[in-house]
Amino acid sequence: MKKNEIYTAKIEDYTTEGSGVCRINGMAVFVPNAAVGDEAEVRILKSAKNYAFGKIERMISPSSDRQEPDCGIFNKCGGCTFRHISYEAELRFKQKRVTDAFTRIGGVSPEIVYPIVGSPCKDAYRNKAQLPITADKDGRICTGFFASGSHRVIPLASCSLQSEIFNEVIRVFTDWANEEGISVYSESEHKGVLRHLYLRHAKKTDELMVCIVINADSFKGEKKLVEKLKNNFDNLKTVVVNINKEKTNVITGKKNRVLYGDGYITDELCGLKFRISPLSFYQVNRDQAEKLYEIAAELADLKNGENLIDLYCGTGTIGLSMAHKVKKLIGVEIIPQAIEDARKNAERNGISNARFICADAAKAAKMLKSECVHADCIIVDPPRKGCDSSLIGTIQELSPKRIVYVSCDPATLARDVKLFEEKGYKTQKAIPVDMFPRTGHVETVVLMSRVEGK
Repeated sequence: MKKNEIYTAKIEDYTTEGSGVCRINGMAVFVPNAAVGDEAEVRILKSAKNYAFGKIERMISPSSDRQEPDCGIFNKCGGCTFRHISYEAELRFKQKRVTDAFTRIGGVSPEIVYPIVGSPCKDAYRNKAQLPITADKDGRICTGFFASGSHRVIPLASCSLQSEIFNEVIRVFTDWANEEGISVYSESEHKGVLRHLYLRHAKKTDELMVCIVINADSFKGEKKLVEKLKNNFDNLKTVVVNINKEKTNVITGKKNRVLYGDGYITDELCGLKFRISPLSFYQVNRDQAEKLYEIAAELADLKNGENLIDLYCGTGTIGLSMAHKVKKLIGVEIIPQAIEDARKNAERNGISNARFICADAAKAAKMLKSECVHADCIIVDPPRKGCDSSLIGTIQELSPKRIVYVSCDPATLARDVKLFEEKGYKTQKAIPVDMFPRTGHVETVVLMSRVEGK
C-alpha cells in the first residue's frame, strides 16, 4: 500500500488506544475515530512493512454503535477515546480487551473473567486535572490538553470529563495570568514561568485545591491570585505552588510551597477521611473507586487475626479501607509525601493497627521477609508497567494465602498472572471495572489463591 491510496474496508476491532482496526490486503490498518462495524473508504496516510495508518475518507455504512460526539475538540484532543460510540459498545470493547489479554498472554480460561462493572457517571467524574499552560493564536494565556501522541497543546475552555468547578477555575486563573502578563513555559527553550495548572476537587467534602506548577521559585501576583480565587470559590481549601525547574516532561517537581491553607484537601472514601496533597495518589473517579475497593475487599475475604500487606499503597486508601477486618496492615509506597499522608490518614481515622514503610515495593517485601512477617493476604496495585519479576519472587517467598492484584493495564496484568501461576498460585476471578469512561483505560481486580503443596 502507498500513501494516499484509498480502499474500501470494514472496521473489525479496536487497538488498546481505541483506534479502529481493519484489514486491507491482509495488512492491519489503524484508523482513528472509527467504530467497529463501520464500512468506509479509508485513505492510507502511512505504510510500514506489516501495518499501516489511515483515516476515514468517506463513510459508506456507519456502525450501529456510532453516536454524534458531544465535544467540539474530540478529534483533536488526546483526552477522550470513545465519545463517538455508545457507552454499551465501549464496555463491550473493554470486556473483550481484558478477556483477550488473559487468554492470549496469561493463558488463563476466559471463564474466570466476570462481567465488567460500568460507571454510573460517565461525565464530570475526574476529581483531578493537570492542564498545560500555553498561549493561543492571539497571544492570550490559556490552558488545554495535549493532542494525541504529541506535546502540542489544544486550547480549551471546558472539559466534559472533569469536575465542573474546574472550568470556572480555569477562567479565573487565565484572566489573572493575562492581567499580570506572566510568561508561559516553553519545553523547547526551557524558558518561561507557568507550566501547568493542577486542580483537585474532593467530591464528597467539596474541598478545592489549586496548584500552579512553575519553572521558578515564585511568580508576580501571587497574593492577587489567591484573593481572586478566594473571592470566587467559597470551597477553596488551599493554593499551592509546585516548583519544577527540570528539563523534563514530568508534570510536577518535588518541592511545594503553600500560598494559602494547609497544602492539602480532605475527602471521604469508604467511610474514611483521606488527606490529599499535590503529590499524593488518589483515584480520579471517587465514586467508582468505592466500588473498586468493595470488590477488592470481597475478593480478599479478610478475617480477624490475619495480616494484610498493601504494596504500592499510595496514601493508604485501599489498605486503610480494610484495616478494620485484620490484625495488622502494612502499607508500602516509594513516595515520601504519600507515606506521610498515609500515616496521617490512619491517625485521622483512629486506625492503630497500620504500619507504613517508605521504600521500593520489592525491597520492602524482602525486608518484611527478613523480619519473618507473615502475610495472609497481599494487595498489589502497581503502576502501568506491572510488577517486576523480583517482586513476584519475593511475594512467593512471603507465601500469602491470597493475592489481590489491582491493575490499570490488562496486558501487564495478564503477564504477571502467568508468572504467579508458575509460582504456585491459581487465578480464581478477574473483574474489570470501568474507572475511566470515554477513555481506552480499564481497571481490573484479580484474586489469586495459593495452591496447597506448592
